[in-house]
Amino acid sequence: MSFRLEMLQVARVAPKLLGEATPLVAEFLRSRWHASGGVMDRNEKPDLYYTVFGIEGLMALQQPVPAESVRPWLRTFGSGEGLDFVHLCCLARCWAGIGLEDFPEPSRSELAERIERYRTPDGGYHQAPGRKNGSAYGCLIAWGGYQDLGLLPPDALAIARCMDSLETPDGAWSNEPGLPIGSTTATAAMLSLYRHLQMPAPPASVEWLVRQCLPSGGFLAVPGAPVPDLLSTAVALHALSGNAAAIARVKEPCLDFIDTLWSAAGGFHGNWADDFLDPEYTYYGLLALGHLAL
Repeated sequence: MSFRLEMLQVARVAPKLLGEATPLVAEFLRSRWHASGGVMDRNEKPDLYYTVFGIEGLMALQQPVPAESVRPWLRTFGSGEGLDFVHLCCLARCWAGIGLEDFPEPSRSELAERIERYRTPDGGYHQAPGRKNGSAYGCLIAWGGYQDLGLLPPDALAIARCMDSLETPDGAWSNEPGLPIGSTTATAAMLSLYRHLQMPAPPASVEWLVRQCLPSGGFLAVPGAPVPDLLSTAVALHALSGNAAAIARVKEPCLDFIDTLWSAAGGFHGNWADDFLDPEYTYYGLLALGHLAL
């Protein structure tokens, strides 16, 4: 199962905890659609990145996606000419969300070739061009982009070499080699890749990840961060999926934390200092709640 479908399957469970608030979330997501066919970013402009979360948020709530307006907008991007790495992978994910059969095979191959240009000499991927070493984030979304196109990266197991170089002395992973401490998002990305590569996860990294959850709830982005955030919390819970004992240790405090980020306007804030509501964090709210409802 692809990363996209794996997360979507879990996010669909979120209404068990949302209850009567579920229609509010759906209405909020619908409100972020631009007339052009894409979902708006924080500057009110349609963007592929936010469209990913708009599509999958509505799908998680089993609400109709306005595919008839999304398709022509996606076609304006062709096979990704001029897009950066992140938006190339988002284009693949958007097409996978509304129906890959509407994205011709030659365009899929061209898009995959563009993603492959971000391959690094150590076998990984980096979101910036010309890097010698891959990043945890780059490896994760490249793998997901290929999956969304119905493909696998060439020499897929070479990604493991890059993963080894990103390990940190504290038992986690970072986004760049040589850093002394890990980050929650990088460690969650690597644990998810371990699962997809069918490799056993190092127990120390699982325990490191659990320790990033505060007693009062929510995961820190890095040890010592001032406040927890929803992105770190959602991806950490997802990385820990399948480890019932680990999820049980953080369940109640995380439910309390997520509740503090909920808005009656229908969306979720990214952290306590974030005044904006957007589809990205709202989807991560659904993903986190889905894991906690299982």
